[in-house]
Amino acid sequence: MEKKIKNTVEDGHGFRSVCYRLWKENKVAVFCALLIVIFALAAICAPLLTPYGYDEIVTDTYRLSQPSLAHPLGTDEVGRDVFTRLLYGARISLMVGIVPTIISMIVGALLGIIAGFVGGKADAVIMRLADIMLAFPSMLLAMVIMYTLGDGIINIFLALALVNWASVARIVRAETLKLKETEYVEAARSIGVSKWKIMMRHILPNCIPSLIVLFTLNIPSAILSESALGFLGLGIEKPMASWGLMVNTGRQYLYTNPWLSLAPSAAIMLVVLAFNFLGDGLRDVLDPHLKNQ
Repeated sequence: MEKKIKNTVEDGHGFRSVCYRLWKENKVAVFCALLIVIFALAAICAPLLTPYGYDEIVTDTYRLSQPSLAHPLGTDEVGRDVFTRLLYGARISLMVGIVPTIISMIVGALLGIIAGFVGGKADAVIMRLADIMLAFPSMLLAMVIMYTLGDGIINIFLALALVNWASVARIVRAETLKLKETEYVEAARSIGVSKWKIMMRHILPNCIPSLIVLFTLNIPSAILSESALGFLGLGIEKPMASWGLMVNTGRQYLYTNPWLSLAPSAAIMLVVLAFNFLGDGLRDVLDPHLKNQ
């Protein structure tokens, strides 16, 4: 009997259908998706694109050298190739954008579904925790966590995940409150399907379109947060490379060697804009009712 109950996920949310509609309706979003893929491939293939290591001193004589064929973005204050560090920094910045977002999405989605579907004390406790998290400025809270835990990429993952789960939980709770009143959920309840199965099989799949859009919009926020933490000296430990750390170390040479800060700043801007435009395009495709709002 349970197998006959189907959720009401709209048709046309398959991967191919979404890609086709995105191409037809928003070519800017498609271009942004390609740009993100290019950045990701460049980060993955960094050892193939440059002969240097991210912390290799390529020259002791020409520190802070001008851009050239050998060093397209010049060298930094200790003689490291800036282009190489930009490629390896993409690994850290993209990973910091994606991994904490995935963690916060999983935690926030589960807590949001439980709060919305179970209700009662569970809803009150989870939402009050979310309110407490949202009451603090996200960057200030991330700084406090980083000061407490110390530098390191794992600590950045934890800090950004703790900062961002609350907003996800509130959105998923709102979706759950709407979905649990639908006929197919009532039918599942009437035949004795457990609450956990209803949440995982009938509620969660209907939240996926919203979660996909939220995922693409939260990644640039995490990248900017990591960049800000790196700029403040609270992010990745030296000598590792990240875009925020490169902006911080290059700002003292902004008037004499501006490319040290401008190159990672431009990379941050392009990636953040690409994710934002892609998120807007996916929102219009997955939920056309929002397009004209």
